[in-house]
Amino acid sequence: MLVITPLERAWHFRELIRAVVRRELTVRFRGSMLGWLWAIFGPLVMLTFYTIIFSRAVGVPASARAHGVFSYAISIFSGLIFFNLFSELAYRAPMLLHEHTTFIKKSIFPSETLAWTATIRAIVYAAISFGVLLVFQLALSHWIPPTFFLLPLIFIPFFMFLLGVTWFLMALGSFTRDVTHLMASIIPVFMFATPIFYSMSDVPKNLQPFFKLNIVADYIDMMRDLLLYGHMPNPLLYIGTVLASLFVFAYSYRFFMRYKAVFVDVI
Repeated sequence: MLVITPLERAWHFRELIRAVVRRELTVRFRGSMLGWLWAIFGPLVMLTFYTIIFSRAVGVPASARAHGVFSYAISIFSGLIFFNLFSELAYRAPMLLHEHTTFIKKSIFPSETLAWTATIRAIVYAAISFGVLLVFQLALSHWIPPTFFLLPLIFIPFFMFLLGVTWFLMALGSFTRDVTHLMASIIPVFMFATPIFYSMSDVPKNLQPFFKLNIVADYIDMMRDLLLYGHMPNPLLYIGTVLASLFVFAYSYRFFMRYKAVFVDVI
C-alpha cells in the first residue's frame, strides 16, 4: 500500500496551487494584445485619473491638505488596492464552485483549494499595483519610511481574512446563486463605508467606533500608517483586527469543510 507522507502531500498541494494560479492568470489576459502590460497600465490610469480629479474638480479633504494633492492621490490608490482585492474575491467567491463543477463532480478534487488559488491569483494582480504605488511613492516623496518593512505583519493576517471570506462565500454560493446578486448590491455601498477617499479622522467621533468594525477599513488605515506616514498602528486596533481575521479564517474553514460533502449534490 502506497503511503504518502505529510511532506509529499504538502509538495503536491503546492504544485497544484501553482498550476491552477498560473492557469487563472493566463486566462485573465487571454485574447488581449497587451497581455500582462494591462496589470501595470490599469493602475497607472487609475492613479493619474484620481490625481487630476482631486486636484482640479473635487478638491482635497481638510485632513489631507497638509500632505498635498499627489500624496492624497497615492493615499486613495493604496486604499483602492486593498479594497479592490477584497471586492474581487467577494464578487467571484459565490460562483467558484459552480465554475469548477466538472472537476468537483468527476474527480477527487480538494474543493477547498479553489479558495487558495482565487486568493493567490487576486493577490498577485494586486501586488503589481502595489509595485506601481511604491514607484510613485519614491518618485514623489523620495523616501519610503522604515515602517515599510513591517507591512508583512499587515499582509499576512489580511490574506488569512480574505481566504476565510472566500471559503464562507463559496459555501453559501453553492446553495443559492442569490449570494452573487447580494454581493453585487452590497459591495458598492460598502466601498463608501470604507476610508478610501477619506481617512478615519474625517469620520465624526461618534461614528468612528462603527467604522472600525469594518475589518477592511482597519487594514487600509494601518497600511497607510506604515507605508505613507511612517507611523506605528494603534496596538489595540492591530491586535483586535488580527484576532478578528483569525476568527473569520478558522470559522469559515470549519463551515466550508462541514458542508463539503454536500456541494457535489447542490452545484
